[in-house]
Amino acid sequence: MKIALLGAGHIGHTISHLLVNSGDYQLTVIDQSPTSLEKLKHLKVKTAVVDTDKSTSLTDVLNGHDAVINALPYHLAIKVATAAKEAGCHYFDLTEDVAATKFIMELAQGAKTAFMPQCGLAPGFIGIVAHHLAQQFESLDEIKMRVGALPAFPTNSLKYNLTWSVDGLVNEYCHPCEAIHEGALTSMLPLEGLEHFSLDGVEYEAFNTSGGLGTLCETLKGRVRNLDYKTVRYPGHRDLMQFLLSDLRMAADQEALKNILRKSVPTTMQDVVHVFVTVSGIRNGSFVQEVFARKIFAQRASSGDSLLSAIQITTAAGICAAVDLFREGKLPTAGFIRQEEVKLPDFLSNRFGAAYEQSRRIESIS
Repeated sequence: MKIALLGAGHIGHTISHLLVNSGDYQLTVIDQSPTSLEKLKHLKVKTAVVDTDKSTSLTDVLNGHDAVINALPYHLAIKVATAAKEAGCHYFDLTEDVAATKFIMELAQGAKTAFMPQCGLAPGFIGIVAHHLAQQFESLDEIKMRVGALPAFPTNSLKYNLTWSVDGLVNEYCHPCEAIHEGALTSMLPLEGLEHFSLDGVEYEAFNTSGGLGTLCETLKGRVRNLDYKTVRYPGHRDLMQFLLSDLRMAADQEALKNILRKSVPTTMQDVVHVFVTVSGIRNGSFVQEVFARKIFAQRASSGDSLLSAIQITTAAGICAAVDLFREGKLPTAGFIRQEEVKLPDFLSNRFGAAYEQSRRIESIS
C-alpha cells in the first residue's frame, strides 16, 4: 500500500518507523523542512520537500498514492483532506479540532474514498474503548472518558512539560467542549468541571477540554444520560492555565501564549499516558459499572539508541492501527469512518494497536 505521510516531526518519525518496519507499506514522507526529512534518511522511504500551506502543491504530491496520513498541525486538516479528495486518496489524520472534523464529515459524503480523522489517542483510542464498553449494556446511564499525557517527573509550578503539539494543547484549552448532559447534547466551557481522583496512590485532577469525544456524542445521543471527556493533569495545573487564559486574557492572544509556553516549559520524552474510562448502566437487570484503565510509559526504541515518549507511542500506534485495519478490510472502504466503528479486540490484537497493552516504565535515562 502506497502511503503519503505529511509531517516529519516526532509523531511522523514514529509512524515512519512503524509502517516501514512492517514491510507492508511504501512510504513517501512530505514536509516543508529538509532538516526534519534528513532524520529519516536511514529508512527506506521517499521524501519530498513541499510547502504544505499550498493546496495545489499538496494535491500534486498526493497523486498516485493509495492513502494519506496527515500528521501536520490541526489547522491544516481541512486543506489536506480537500487535497486528498482531489487526488483520490484515502485520508487519515490525528486532529482533535471539532470544526475540522465536521468539515471532513461533509467532505466525505458520497466520496469514493475513505475519510477517517481523529485516529490518535483522544480523540481516537479513547472513543473505541468507550463505545466497546457501551455495547455491553442494555441501557446506558453514564460514560466518563479521562485521558492525560503527563511528565513522569514534573518540577515546575504548572506540573507539566510539553509532550505534545503546543498548537493542539492551546486549542483544546480554548474551545467549547461537546457533551451529553441529562440526555441532551450540550456544550461545556473548557477548563470547567474540575474534579479530583487518585490512581495507584497518585493524586490527579481532570477538567473539560475540547475534541476528546470525537463523534461519540452524535453516535450515542438518545442512548446515554451523561457523557463527557476530561483531560487529566497533576493538581494545580488547571488553576494556573485559567489564570493565563482568563485573568490575563491570553485566550484572545493565543499565539503569544504559545510562544511563552515554548520558551518557558521544557519538552520531555519521559512521560506517561493515562487512559481511564468508566461506563455505568443496566446489564442483566442490575445497575453495574465497567472500567477500562491503562498506563503507557515511555520506552526505548527497538534500535535501543533513542527514547520514544508515551504520547509518541500511543498516537502513532493509533493511526497506524487504523490504516492497518483498513488495509485488512476490517473498516468501510469509502465515506466517513468514525473511530467507534473500530472493534476494540481488533485494535488491541493488531500489531500496532498492541502498544496499548505494554506498561514498561523507564525510571532513569543514562
